Amino acid sequence: MASVRPNVRAMTGYVPGEQPRGDQIIKLNTNESPYPPSPSVFAAIQAHLTGDRLRKYPDPTGRAFREVAARVLGVDPDGIVIGNGSDDILTILTRTFVPDQGLMVSATPSYILYRNLAEIQNARFQLVPFADDWTLPQSWPVPKADLTFLANPNSPSGTRIDSHGIQQLLGQLDSPLVLDEAYVDFAPENGVRFSQSSDHSVIVTRTLSKSYALAGIRFGYAVTRPDIAYEMNKVRDSYNCDVLALAAATAALDDQAYLRDIVGKMIATRERMTQAVRELGFTVTPSQANFIWCRRPPEQPVKPLYEALKAKGILVRYMNYPGSGDGLRMSVGTDTEIDRLLEELRRLV
Repeated sequence: MASVRPNVRAMTGYVPGEQPRGDQIIKLNTNESPYPPSPSVFAAIQAHLTGDRLRKYPDPTGRAFREVAARVLGVDPDGIVIGNGSDDILTILTRTFVPDQGLMVSATPSYILYRNLAEIQNARFQLVPFADDWTLPQSWPVPKADLTFLANPNSPSGTRIDSHGIQQLLGQLDSPLVLDEAYVDFAPENGVRFSQSSDHSVIVTRTLSKSYALAGIRFGYAVTRPDIAYEMNKVRDSYNCDVLALAAATAALDDQAYLRDIVGKMIATRERMTQAVRELGFTVTPSQANFIWCRRPPEQPVKPLYEALKAKGILVRYMNYPGSGDGLRMSVGTDTEIDRLLEELRRLV
């Protein structure tokens, strides 16, 4: 296999959560919404299935979406960059900021895709461990990276660094900071205001896969200053978001009342899950996302539970981080799905 770049040949590659076939599976492993998207999404897609809309190229900059997002977030539409999922946005950021043999940094344990992005870019990658209580170290050890990632809320823990903690981190960084806010709609505050500062280069990334129930559409976006967005758009694929994705995303973001209703239901289920799983002897980190992170003492391994649940048609995510141990990440489902999960867990433990 000549001509393959050595850094690509050496990669393991990112492994997504399992996507099973069949309707009988209770799928709590990839943090999808258990509820359908806003009804306005279906109407928007249907409207784009007529006439010339599929025959012609989509709007390359997603102007209609950016105007809605700018209104919802209170920012300049020229500071919004569209992407084929937030993973596409993360790739665009890596292309924009990180040179060959550059340095990328992430807190850990966190989203494992960051390492893959560094490997693709032939960049160095450094991890900074969270403290035992999932806070950041008081002194950030890598101030001069080309790009620093902070998933906030974090996965797999579901924990969040508050605004004071982010401000402290920015005071120590001499590099752009990516606030990966894939789960932020389930948390009490966000970091958009940091993305508007002229004192720091901050890029907030968002996805419509979680709270907006559009994982199948693949749409994400970045919020930053217009000057940074201008540079990001230079390396973005010209038509990285198709006509139907743009229509669905615009309609979904425009229906904030529906979002609040669905998120409220999911938070209530999350709190019920947390209490019930703790009563079964798990350590559950207080979550501000749409999942919970469940751990047990080393003498009570969780992988057999993951396998037993899978045998019963219930998928959760088993995750093992070198140096940090393993656990089960369980997505918030419908109340009926969570009742079934808890019933099986009670039998197993």
